[in-house]
Amino acid sequence: MTELTTHLHDGDLAVFLIGARVNRPWRPDGWLPAFAAMGPMLRELWKDPSSGFLHARTTVDADLRGVTTIQYWRSVEDIYRYANADDHAHRPAWLAFYRRAKKVPGAVTIWHETYAVPAGGHESLYGDAPTPFGLARATGSIPATRRGRTARERIRSTAGPAS
Repeated sequence: MTELTTHLHDGDLAVFLIGARVNRPWRPDGWLPAFAAMGPMLRELWKDPSSGFLHARTTVDADLRGVTTIQYWRSVEDIYRYANADDHAHRPAWLAFYRRAKKVPGAVTIWHETYAVPAGGHESLYGDAPTPFGLARATGSIPATRRGRTARERIRSTAGPAS
């Protein structure tokens, strides 16, 4: 029988997608530093539970020219606080990227998307996951039946009592 689980989190959260895509493979001086900057930032975040960062995973894009890192955070404000802090790895890397981009324009695309997800605006289902994955990895997992049999029931259960 398939074991179905869902994530444990009930409140607000933020999902942050960030990525880079190589446009000019022959110019690693323009794109390699952008790729190399992500590791130190993630290591810094993993070491600081007070940052609001919950979990991340990185995927390789289908065209093999880019990567996307999916991050889970407690809030959008936590993301902004980290991104703008002078004493963390992001801000210096960001400024260095813009200086480099002037010298090698168009070598790499960097991008991000931020989603503020209110309580009740998320649901998940994992079938036979030997280790937690995605949002469940970030927040813990519980049997899906504790929230409902269907996606519609599970998303309603995180929204709190119906008004």
